[in-house]
Amino acid sequence: MLVEILLFVMGFIIICLSVVLVLTLRNGSKSGDGCVTVLVLGDIGRSPRMRNHAVSFAENGYKVQHVGYAGTTPHRSFVTNKNIDVFYVLDTPEFHKYMPRLAAYGVKVLWQTVCLLWTLCQTSKSSHLLLQNPPAIPTLAVAWLFCLFRCTRLLVDWHNYGYSILALATRSTHPLVRFSKWYEKWFGQLAFWGFSVTEAMRDDLSSNWNINRIDVLYDKAAPQFKSLSVDEKHKLYLKLSKNIPDFKGVEAESTVCTKPTEEGTQLLDNRPAILVSSTSWTEDEDFNILLSALEVYDINAKDNTDLPPLLCLITGKGPQKERYMEIISKKSWSKVRVVTPWLEAEDYPKLLASADIGVCLHYSSSGLDLPMKVVDMFGTGLPVCAIGFKCLSELVKHDENGLVFDNEKQLANQLMELLEGFPTNQKRLNGFRENLKSFQELTWEQHWKEVVLPVITR
Repeated sequence: MLVEILLFVMGFIIICLSVVLVLTLRNGSKSGDGCVTVLVLGDIGRSPRMRNHAVSFAENGYKVQHVGYAGTTPHRSFVTNKNIDVFYVLDTPEFHKYMPRLAAYGVKVLWQTVCLLWTLCQTSKSSHLLLQNPPAIPTLAVAWLFCLFRCTRLLVDWHNYGYSILALATRSTHPLVRFSKWYEKWFGQLAFWGFSVTEAMRDDLSSNWNINRIDVLYDKAAPQFKSLSVDEKHKLYLKLSKNIPDFKGVEAESTVCTKPTEEGTQLLDNRPAILVSSTSWTEDEDFNILLSALEVYDINAKDNTDLPPLLCLITGKGPQKERYMEIISKKSWSKVRVVTPWLEAEDYPKLLASADIGVCLHYSSSGLDLPMKVVDMFGTGLPVCAIGFKCLSELVKHDENGLVFDNEKQLANQLMELLEGFPTNQKRLNGFRENLKSFQELTWEQHWKEVVLPVITR
Protein backbone atom coordinates (compact mmCIF):
# COMPACT_ATOMS: atom_id res chain seq x y z
CA MET A 1 0.00 0.00 0.00
CA LEU A 2 2.79 2.41 0.92
CA VAL A 3 4.71 1.77 -2.30
CA GLU A 4 1.55 2.29 -4.34
CA ILE A 5 0.89 5.62 -2.66
CA LEU A 6 4.46 6.82 -3.21
CA LEU A 7 4.42 5.78 -6.87
CA PHE A 8 1.07 7.47 -7.32
CA VAL A 9 2.40 10.69 -5.77
CA MET A 10 5.51 10.74 -7.94
CA GLY A 11 3.47 9.86 -11.02
CA PHE A 12 1.06 12.66 -10.33
CA ILE A 13 3.93 15.12 -10.05
CA ILE A 14 5.19 14.04 -13.46
CA ILE A 15 1.72 14.48 -14.98
CA CYS A 16 1.58 17.99 -13.54
CA LEU A 17 4.74 18.94 -15.42
CA SER A 18 2.83 19.60 -18.63
CA VAL A 19 0.63 22.13 -16.85
CA VAL A 20 3.64 23.63 -15.09
CA LEU A 21 5.50 24.01 -18.37
CA VAL A 22 2.70 26.05 -19.94
CA LEU A 23 2.21 28.28 -16.92
CA THR A 24 5.89 28.83 -16.18
CA LEU A 25 6.60 29.79 -19.77
CA ARG A 26 3.71 32.25 -19.60
CA ASN A 27 5.10 34.15 -16.61
CA GLY A 28 8.76 33.32 -17.10
CA SER A 29 9.64 34.98 -20.41
CA LYS A 30 11.16 38.10 -18.83
CA SER A 31 14.50 38.28 -17.06
CA GLY A 32 14.35 37.52 -13.35
CA ASP A 33 17.23 39.77 -12.36
CA GLY A 34 16.37 41.88 -9.34
CA CYS A 35 13.60 39.53 -8.23
CA VAL A 36 13.79 36.74 -5.64
CA THR A 37 11.15 34.20 -4.57
CA VAL A 38 11.08 33.08 -0.92
CA LEU A 39 9.15 29.88 -0.21
CA VAL A 40 8.03 28.29 3.05
CA LEU A 41 5.30 25.65 3.07
CA GLY A 42 4.09 26.93 6.42
CA ASP A 43 2.50 29.92 8.13
CA ILE A 44 4.43 32.97 6.92
CA GLY A 45 3.62 34.81 10.15
CA ARG A 46 5.25 32.02 12.18
CA SER A 47 8.35 31.68 9.95
CA PRO A 48 10.63 34.43 11.27
CA ARG A 49 13.83 33.38 9.53
CA MET A 50 12.21 33.34 6.08
CA ARG A 51 10.51 36.67 6.77
CA ASN A 52 13.90 38.05 7.76
CA HIS A 53 15.28 36.82 4.44
CA ALA A 54 12.44 38.54 2.60
CA VAL A 55 12.91 41.84 4.42
CA SER A 56 16.69 41.75 3.86
CA PHE A 57 16.27 41.13 0.14
CA ALA A 58 13.73 43.95 -0.06
CA GLU A 59 15.93 46.40 1.84
CA ASN A 60 18.78 45.60 -0.53
CA GLY A 61 16.75 46.58 -3.59
CA TYR A 62 15.27 43.24 -4.63
CA LYS A 63 11.67 42.63 -5.52
CA VAL A 64 10.50 39.79 -3.28
CA GLN A 65 7.74 37.25 -3.89
CA HIS A 66 7.00 35.43 -0.65
CA VAL A 67 5.05 32.17 -1.02
CA GLY A 68 3.49 30.40 1.94
CA TYR A 69 0.36 29.85 4.02
CA ALA A 70 -1.77 32.57 5.57
CA GLY A 71 -2.45 32.51 9.29
CA THR A 72 -0.62 34.61 11.87
CA THR A 73 -0.27 38.28 10.94
CA PRO A 74 3.43 39.03 10.31
CA HIS A 75 5.25 41.96 11.89
CA ARG A 76 4.58 45.44 10.52
CA SER A 77 8.07 45.70 8.98
CA PHE A 78 7.12 42.83 6.67
CA VAL A 79 3.52 43.77 5.94
CA THR A 80 4.26 47.40 5.03
CA ASN A 81 7.31 46.73 2.86
CA LYS A 82 6.42 47.77 -0.69
CA ASN A 83 9.05 45.51 -2.21
CA ILE A 84 7.40 42.36 -0.83
CA ASP A 85 4.45 40.69 -2.55
CA VAL A 86 2.80 37.75 -0.79
CA PHE A 87 1.35 34.74 -2.60
CA TYR A 88 -0.72 32.51 -0.36
CA VAL A 89 -0.97 28.78 -0.89
CA LEU A 90 -4.40 27.24 -0.35
CA ASP A 91 -4.63 25.58 3.07
CA THR A 92 -4.59 21.79 3.27
CA PRO A 93 -7.83 20.16 4.52
CA GLU A 94 -7.61 17.79 7.49
CA PHE A 95 -7.72 14.62 5.42
CA HIS A 96 -6.83 12.43 8.42
CA LYS A 97 -10.35 12.98 9.75
CA TYR A 98 -11.88 11.22 6.76
CA MET A 99 -9.49 8.39 5.84
CA PRO A 100 -6.74 6.15 7.24
CA ARG A 101 -3.56 7.91 8.29
CA LEU A 102 -1.32 6.63 5.51
CA ALA A 103 -3.87 7.32 2.80
CA ALA A 104 -4.42 10.80 4.23
CA TYR A 105 -0.70 11.48 3.98
CA GLY A 106 -0.64 10.53 0.31
CA VAL A 107 -3.67 12.68 -0.50
CA LYS A 108 -2.15 15.55 1.48
CA VAL A 109 1.01 15.39 -0.63
CA LEU A 110 -1.06 15.43 -3.82
CA TRP A 111 -3.05 18.42 -2.61
CA GLN A 112 0.05 20.36 -1.58
CA THR A 113 1.78 19.56 -4.86
CA VAL A 114 -1.06 20.93 -6.95
CA CYS A 115 -1.66 23.99 -4.77
CA LEU A 116 2.03 24.85 -4.50
CA LEU A 117 2.62 24.48 -8.22
CA TRP A 118 -0.40 26.61 -9.00
CA THR A 119 0.72 29.36 -6.60
CA LEU A 120 4.29 29.37 -7.88
CA CYS A 121 3.02 29.69 -11.41
CA GLN A 122 1.32 32.97 -10.45
CA THR A 123 4.67 34.52 -9.62
CA SER A 124 6.91 36.37 -12.03
CA LYS A 125 10.29 35.04 -13.09
CA SER A 126 12.97 35.42 -10.44
CA SER A 127 16.71 34.85 -10.52
CA HIS A 128 16.68 32.74 -7.34
CA LEU A 129 14.16 30.76 -5.30
CA LEU A 130 15.03 30.42 -1.62
CA LEU A 131 13.29 27.45 -0.02
CA GLN A 132 12.95 26.54 3.65
CA ASN A 133 13.60 22.89 4.44
CA PRO A 134 11.75 21.24 6.17
CA PRO A 135 9.08 20.54 5.14
CA ALA A 136 10.78 18.58 2.38
CA ILE A 137 7.85 16.64 0.87
CA PRO A 138 6.65 17.77 -1.63
CA THR A 139 8.39 21.17 -1.42
CA LEU A 140 11.90 20.21 -2.53
CA ALA A 141 10.76 18.29 -5.63
CA VAL A 142 8.17 20.88 -6.64
CA ALA A 143 10.59 23.78 -6.20
CA TRP A 144 13.37 22.01 -8.11
CA LEU A 145 11.11 21.16 -11.06
CA PHE A 146 9.68 24.66 -11.09
CA CYS A 147 13.16 26.21 -11.07
CA LEU A 148 14.19 23.88 -13.89
CA PHE A 149 11.47 25.25 -16.15
CA ARG A 150 11.96 28.86 -15.05
CA CYS A 151 15.77 28.73 -15.35
CA THR A 152 15.89 29.89 -11.74
CA ARG A 153 18.60 29.00 -9.24
CA LEU A 154 17.34 26.97 -6.27
CA LEU A 155 18.68 27.85 -2.83
CA VAL A 156 17.86 25.69 0.19
CA ASP A 157 17.82 27.11 3.71
CA TRP A 158 18.40 24.03 5.88
CA HIS A 159 16.61 24.51 9.21
CA ASN A 160 16.50 20.81 10.05
CA TYR A 161 15.89 17.46 8.34
CA GLY A 162 12.34 16.60 7.38
CA TYR A 163 12.90 12.87 7.75
CA SER A 164 14.04 13.30 11.38
CA ILE A 165 10.82 15.13 12.25
CA LEU A 166 8.76 12.44 10.51
CA ALA A 167 10.59 9.81 12.59
CA LEU A 168 9.22 11.41 15.77
CA ALA A 169 5.70 10.39 14.77
CA THR A 170 6.66 6.91 13.53
CA ARG A 171 10.08 5.27 13.90
CA SER A 172 13.44 5.73 12.22
CA THR A 173 13.17 2.39 10.38
CA HIS A 174 9.72 3.07 8.92
CA PRO A 175 9.71 2.80 5.08
CA LEU A 176 8.27 6.31 4.77
CA VAL A 177 11.08 7.74 6.89
CA ARG A 178 13.71 5.92 4.82
CA PHE A 179 12.12 7.18 1.60
CA SER A 180 11.96 10.72 3.01
CA LYS A 181 15.67 10.62 3.86
CA TRP A 182 16.61 9.43 0.38
CA TYR A 183 14.32 11.99 -1.24
CA GLU A 184 15.69 14.85 0.88
CA LYS A 185 19.29 13.93 0.12
CA TRP A 186 18.65 13.52 -3.62
CA PHE A 187 16.92 16.85 -4.21
CA GLY A 188 19.16 18.65 -1.72
CA GLN A 189 22.16 17.76 -3.88
CA LEU A 190 20.47 19.34 -6.90
CA ALA A 191 20.26 22.81 -5.37
CA PHE A 192 22.57 25.57 -6.60
CA TRP A 193 23.54 26.58 -3.08
CA GLY A 194 22.44 26.19 0.51
CA PHE A 195 22.56 27.74 3.95
CA SER A 196 22.54 25.94 7.28
CA VAL A 197 21.65 27.19 10.74
CA THR A 198 24.68 25.59 12.43
CA GLU A 199 28.22 24.47 11.70
CA ALA A 200 27.22 20.99 12.84
CA MET A 201 24.51 20.79 10.17
CA ARG A 202 26.86 22.07 7.47
CA ASP A 203 29.44 19.43 8.40
CA ASP A 204 26.77 16.71 8.46
CA LEU A 205 25.43 17.71 5.03
CA SER A 206 28.96 17.66 3.64
CA SER A 207 30.18 14.41 5.18
CA ASN A 208 27.01 12.30 4.96
CA TRP A 209 25.09 13.75 2.02
CA ASN A 210 27.92 15.14 -0.11
CA ILE A 211 26.30 18.59 -0.15
CA ASN A 212 29.26 20.98 -0.14
CA ARG A 213 27.90 24.18 -1.68
CA ILE A 214 26.64 25.50 1.63
CA ASP A 215 27.39 28.33 4.05
CA VAL A 216 26.49 28.75 7.72
CA LEU A 217 23.95 31.49 8.33
CA TYR A 218 23.23 31.79 12.02
CA ASP A 219 19.86 33.08 13.12
CA LYS A 220 19.93 36.59 14.48
CA ALA A 221 17.06 38.42 16.08
CA ALA A 222 15.14 40.93 13.99
CA PRO A 223 15.57 44.63 14.92
CA GLN A 224 12.35 44.67 16.97
CA PHE A 225 13.88 42.18 19.41
CA LYS A 226 15.76 44.60 21.65
CA SER A 227 16.01 45.69 25.28
CA LEU A 228 13.31 48.00 26.66
CA SER A 229 13.26 50.83 29.18
CA VAL A 230 11.21 50.58 32.37
CA ASP A 231 8.64 52.98 30.85
CA GLU A 232 8.25 50.74 27.80
CA LYS A 233 7.83 47.66 29.98
CA HIS A 234 5.21 49.49 32.05
CA LYS A 235 3.18 50.27 28.94
CA LEU A 236 3.19 46.61 27.94
CA TYR A 237 2.21 45.47 31.45
CA LEU A 238 -0.70 47.92 31.40
CA LYS A 239 -1.84 46.61 28.03
CA LEU A 240 -1.62 43.00 29.20
CA SER A 241 -3.48 43.80 32.42
CA LYS A 242 -6.63 44.56 30.41
CA ASN A 243 -7.00 40.85 29.62
CA ILE A 244 -4.76 39.22 32.23
CA PRO A 245 -5.82 40.03 35.82
CA ASP A 246 -2.45 38.82 37.15
CA PHE A 247 -0.83 41.96 35.71
CA LYS A 248 -3.18 44.40 37.43
CA GLY A 249 -1.70 46.59 40.17
CA VAL A 250 -3.16 47.83 43.42
CA GLU A 251 -3.20 51.48 42.44
CA ALA A 252 -4.58 53.17 39.34
CA GLU A 253 -2.18 53.10 36.37
CA SER A 254 0.05 50.66 38.23
CA THR A 255 0.79 47.01 37.44
CA VAL A 256 1.92 44.02 39.44
CA CYS A 257 5.50 44.92 38.47
CA THR A 258 5.57 48.71 38.02
CA LYS A 259 4.10 51.98 39.21
CA PRO A 260 4.35 55.57 37.99
CA THR A 261 5.98 58.12 40.31
CA GLU A 262 7.01 61.76 40.07
CA GLU A 263 10.56 60.61 39.25
CA GLY A 264 9.30 58.26 36.54
CA THR A 265 8.16 54.65 36.31
CA GLN A 266 9.65 52.35 38.93
CA LEU A 267 9.92 48.59 39.25
CA LEU A 268 8.30 47.29 42.45
CA ASP A 269 10.49 45.63 45.06
CA ASN A 270 7.84 42.98 45.73
CA ARG A 271 7.10 42.17 42.10
CA PRO A 272 6.86 38.58 40.85
CA ALA A 273 9.48 37.12 38.55
CA ILE A 274 8.23 36.80 34.97
CA LEU A 275 9.07 33.61 33.11
CA VAL A 276 8.30 33.33 29.41
CA SER A 277 8.37 30.29 27.16
CA SER A 278 7.36 30.03 23.53
CA THR A 279 6.26 26.61 22.36
CA SER A 280 4.79 25.01 19.26
CA TRP A 281 3.05 22.38 21.45
CA THR A 282 4.45 19.53 19.35
CA GLU A 283 6.25 16.22 19.95
CA ASP A 284 9.73 17.78 19.86
CA GLU A 285 8.94 19.88 22.96
CA ASP A 286 8.11 18.00 26.14
CA PHE A 287 6.05 20.54 28.07
CA ASN A 288 5.79 18.12 31.00
CA ILE A 289 9.38 19.05 31.89
CA LEU A 290 8.39 22.67 32.58
CA LEU A 291 5.21 21.68 34.43
CA SER A 292 7.15 19.32 36.70
CA ALA A 293 9.78 21.98 37.38
CA LEU A 294 7.08 24.53 38.24
CA GLU A 295 5.51 22.00 40.61
CA VAL A 296 8.81 21.70 42.49
CA TYR A 297 9.29 25.46 42.48
CA ASP A 298 5.83 26.05 43.94
CA ILE A 299 6.40 23.55 46.76
CA ASN A 300 9.72 25.15 47.70
CA ALA A 301 8.47 28.74 47.36
CA LYS A 302 5.81 28.09 49.99
CA ASP A 303 8.50 27.58 52.65
CA ASN A 304 11.26 29.79 51.25
CA THR A 305 10.34 33.48 51.35
CA ASP A 306 13.43 34.33 49.28
CA LEU A 307 11.78 32.70 46.25
CA PRO A 308 9.44 35.18 44.55
CA PRO A 309 6.02 34.38 43.11
CA LEU A 310 6.43 33.23 39.52
CA LEU A 311 4.22 34.49 36.70
CA CYS A 312 4.65 32.25 33.64
CA LEU A 313 3.54 33.38 30.20
CA ILE A 314 3.42 30.63 27.59
CA THR A 315 2.99 31.78 23.98
CA GLY A 316 2.39 29.83 20.79
CA LYS A 317 -0.18 27.47 19.37
CA GLY A 318 -0.12 23.85 18.30
CA PRO A 319 -1.81 20.44 18.39
CA GLN A 320 -1.10 19.62 22.06
CA LYS A 321 -2.05 22.97 23.56
CA GLU A 322 -5.57 22.04 24.71
CA ARG A 323 -4.28 18.91 26.41
CA TYR A 324 -1.74 20.81 28.48
CA MET A 325 -4.14 23.63 29.26
CA GLU A 326 -6.46 21.07 30.81
CA ILE A 327 -3.60 19.75 32.94
CA ILE A 328 -2.64 23.26 34.07
CA SER A 329 -6.23 24.12 34.97
CA LYS A 330 -6.23 21.31 37.53
CA LYS A 331 -3.13 22.59 39.35
CA SER A 332 -3.65 24.32 42.69
CA TRP A 333 -0.37 26.21 42.86
CA SER A 334 -0.11 29.14 45.26
CA LYS A 335 3.22 30.66 44.16
CA VAL A 336 3.07 29.94 40.44
CA ARG A 337 0.62 31.25 37.87
CA VAL A 338 0.54 30.12 34.23
CA VAL A 339 -1.23 32.13 31.53
CA THR A 340 -1.32 31.73 27.76
CA PRO A 341 -1.86 35.23 26.37
CA TRP A 342 -2.84 36.08 22.83
CA LEU A 343 -0.32 38.61 21.57
CA GLU A 344 -0.16 40.94 18.61
CA ALA A 345 2.97 40.41 16.51
CA GLU A 346 4.41 43.73 17.74
CA ASP A 347 3.97 42.73 21.40
CA TYR A 348 5.86 39.44 21.36
CA PRO A 349 9.33 41.05 21.22
CA LYS A 350 8.25 43.45 23.97
CA LEU A 351 7.12 40.55 26.15
CA LEU A 352 10.52 38.86 25.86
CA ALA A 353 12.27 42.12 26.74
CA SER A 354 9.96 42.59 29.75
CA ALA A 355 10.54 39.11 31.20
CA ASP A 356 13.16 38.08 33.75
CA ILE A 357 13.97 34.59 32.49
CA GLY A 358 13.16 32.46 29.44
CA VAL A 359 12.75 28.71 29.14
CA CYS A 360 13.25 26.73 25.93
CA LEU A 361 11.99 23.14 25.65
CA HIS A 362 12.88 22.69 21.98
CA TYR A 363 14.77 19.45 21.47
CA SER A 364 16.16 19.15 17.96
CA SER A 365 14.95 16.04 16.14
CA SER A 366 18.24 15.91 14.23
CA GLY A 367 20.45 17.41 16.94
CA LEU A 368 21.74 19.85 14.33
CA ASP A 369 19.47 22.91 14.42
CA LEU A 370 19.09 25.72 16.94
CA PRO A 371 15.86 27.13 18.44
CA MET A 372 14.86 30.47 16.95
CA LYS A 373 12.98 31.31 20.14
CA VAL A 374 16.28 31.43 22.04
CA VAL A 375 17.74 33.70 19.38
CA ASP A 376 14.82 36.08 19.86
CA MET A 377 15.20 35.95 23.65
CA PHE A 378 18.91 36.68 23.41
CA GLY A 379 18.12 39.56 21.07
CA THR A 380 16.21 41.24 23.87
CA GLY A 381 18.90 40.44 26.43
CA LEU A 382 16.82 37.76 28.17
CA PRO A 383 18.79 34.95 29.88
CA VAL A 384 17.55 31.46 29.03
CA CYS A 385 17.38 27.99 30.56
CA ALA A 386 17.36 25.59 27.59
CA ILE A 387 17.15 21.82 27.30
CA GLY A 388 20.44 20.45 26.03
CA PHE A 389 21.18 18.65 22.77
CA LYS A 390 24.12 18.04 20.45
CA CYS A 391 24.93 21.48 19.00
CA LEU A 392 23.17 23.82 21.45
CA SER A 393 26.57 25.09 22.61
CA GLU A 394 26.82 27.02 19.33
CA LEU A 395 24.18 29.33 20.83
CA VAL A 396 23.74 28.78 24.58
CA LYS A 397 26.98 28.90 26.53
CA HIS A 398 26.30 27.18 29.85
CA ASP A 399 26.78 29.50 32.81
CA GLU A 400 27.83 32.31 30.46
CA ASN A 401 24.68 33.58 28.74
CA GLY A 402 22.25 31.03 30.19
CA LEU A 403 21.94 27.55 31.62
CA VAL A 404 21.46 24.13 30.00
CA PHE A 405 19.38 21.37 31.61
CA ASP A 406 18.64 17.74 30.80
CA ASN A 407 15.56 17.06 32.93
CA GLU A 408 12.86 18.64 35.09
CA LYS A 409 14.91 18.31 38.29
CA GLN A 410 17.78 20.30 36.84
CA LEU A 411 15.41 22.95 35.48
CA ALA A 412 13.69 23.33 38.86
CA ASN A 413 17.05 23.75 40.61
CA GLN A 414 18.18 26.31 38.03
CA LEU A 415 15.02 28.39 38.43
CA MET A 416 15.36 28.39 42.21
CA GLU A 417 19.08 29.24 42.10
CA LEU A 418 18.59 32.11 39.64
CA LEU A 419 15.54 33.60 41.34
CA GLU A 420 16.41 33.22 45.03
CA GLY A 421 16.49 36.73 46.49
CA PHE A 422 14.77 38.24 43.42
CA PRO A 423 14.44 41.11 42.66
CA THR A 424 17.07 42.43 45.10
CA ASN A 425 19.61 39.76 44.21
CA GLN A 426 20.00 39.31 40.45
CA LYS A 427 23.77 38.85 40.33
CA ARG A 428 23.79 35.79 38.05
CA LEU A 429 20.97 37.05 35.84
CA ASN A 430 22.71 40.40 35.43
CA GLY A 431 25.94 38.58 34.57
CA PHE A 432 24.15 36.68 31.81
CA ARG A 433 22.57 39.91 30.52
CA GLU A 434 25.98 41.57 30.36
CA ASN A 435 27.43 38.65 28.41
CA LEU A 436 24.53 38.80 25.93
CA LYS A 437 25.48 42.29 24.78
CA SER A 438 28.03 40.91 22.31
CA PHE A 439 25.30 38.70 20.79
CA GLN A 440 23.03 41.73 20.45
CA GLU A 441 25.69 43.76 18.65
CA LEU A 442 25.90 41.52 15.55
CA THR A 443 22.63 42.03 13.69
CA TRP A 444 20.88 39.78 11.20
CA GLU A 445 21.34 42.38 8.46
CA GLN A 446 25.11 42.48 8.91
CA HIS A 447 25.42 38.70 9.00
CA TRP A 448 23.04 38.28 6.05
CA LYS A 449 25.03 40.68 3.87
CA GLU A 450 28.23 38.76 4.62
CA VAL A 451 26.77 35.31 3.86
CA VAL A 452 23.73 35.50 1.54
CA LEU A 453 24.31 38.54 -0.65
CA PRO A 454 27.57 37.24 -2.21
CA VAL A 455 25.75 34.04 -3.28
CA ILE A 456 22.99 36.03 -4.98
CA THR A 457 25.35 38.38 -6.81
CA ARG A 458 27.87 35.80 -8.06
